[in-house]
Amino acid sequence: MDRICLSLPTNRECSATITAIGAEAAYAAQNFGVEVRLLILDSSDEGTRAAHARTVTALPEMPGVVVHHLDEAAQRDVLRRAVDGAALPEPERVLDLMLPQKLSYGACTNRAFLLAAALGCRSVHRRDSDCGYQVFDGEPVYPIHHELASLSRPAAEATGGVTEVTLDPAIAHRPVSMVGASFIGELSVDIGGIQELDKEVYDEVVGLWAPGHWSAEQRRELAEESFKGAGMLPFTGDRSTLTLVDPMRVDMSNIAFDRGVYERLPLPPATDTIGSDYFLIHAVYDAALPGVLHNRHIENYYTGERRTHAGFLAYQTRFVKFLLSMLYLHYVYERMADAGDTLLDESGRLDPVPFAAFLAESVRLDRTENERRLDTVAAAYGRLGGKYAEFAREMTADRERLLDEAALDTEDFVVLIGAWEALVHASRGALR
Repeated sequence: MDRICLSLPTNRECSATITAIGAEAAYAAQNFGVEVRLLILDSSDEGTRAAHARTVTALPEMPGVVVHHLDEAAQRDVLRRAVDGAALPEPERVLDLMLPQKLSYGACTNRAFLLAAALGCRSVHRRDSDCGYQVFDGEPVYPIHHELASLSRPAAEATGGVTEVTLDPAIAHRPVSMVGASFIGELSVDIGGIQELDKEVYDEVVGLWAPGHWSAEQRRELAEESFKGAGMLPFTGDRSTLTLVDPMRVDMSNIAFDRGVYERLPLPPATDTIGSDYFLIHAVYDAALPGVLHNRHIENYYTGERRTHAGFLAYQTRFVKFLLSMLYLHYVYERMADAGDTLLDESGRLDPVPFAAFLAESVRLDRTENERRLDTVAAAYGRLGGKYAEFAREMTADRERLLDEAALDTEDFVVLIGAWEALVHASRGALR
């Protein structure tokens, strides 16, 4: 029986989500004959973890589903065994990159990848704690339906499970390596307040994540398209396409990867940086690995913490660090696009060597472009006034640290890629 990992990383209260994802796990086991390891990686406070534990205990009996609810201490134990077994040259640094003290979207997903490898899972299916499932005809709309219908199969054998095929037949022998959809509801990035205050400022700031050489018109078009997911229209029936999946059309709250992806390449472990967990979506696309794009979109909503003043300031920092990361990532993405399927090794799997090389090259880039990004954000937020101006002042005071961290985050990613193969191998049996 094939074993899969349905993963929920969380650092907030999400008992309702745990109950809902438990039902998705049961659906997968019942309808696809797989063994589901439901992996809840819990970085929340002690009281919240205890409530989550009670929710897990209250889940109904689910044949074919095994639940793993791990707090950070348990996660660290597994990681320590894997790091020690891998005999790495910088074990403590790697351990910190896998479980940093600060929030990291990439690191929490990397832990899911490594634990899935430890459990012998063929795929990882990722959800988020601030998302829910749509309902159609009285039933939840589970993304795992499309994920298990196609993932890991040769693309040529997956055509019967989709409604459209736009994939080049020349690569139909390659496995379906990623299946994903997007979200409906609120913006995936908490900057809707800027749009409400001043659309011009919104376009200017969001446009900063474009490559530095783009025109003003291209930046406006990017701002118009960014962070909206699939909009607001609800699910009315299944549509799916076997294709090379455009990274702009999927969200990491609604994604599944074959082990041939996540066991070969981790995600950037950058801290306090939104978007750091999207790298593999680009890698799959640029390497010409087949995927399926479907329309079982997740419902996105904002949690209460993001509405607080402290939550606002923290999230804006993550947004700015995202903008700064793009100096390096755009360089790497352009090199990846040029490389195409030479990003694959002789066996047709992702080859980590060129990715690490491109990233190492990017660290040497002049950071004037990032200085301009910070200047633009500071001026734009200053015009908005209020809490935005307050954030701009704090950001300006931290200017050099932010610039340095963006480069260091990229260096850290190179280190983690170099350690990843040994970590994955050493993870076998690390989860006891």
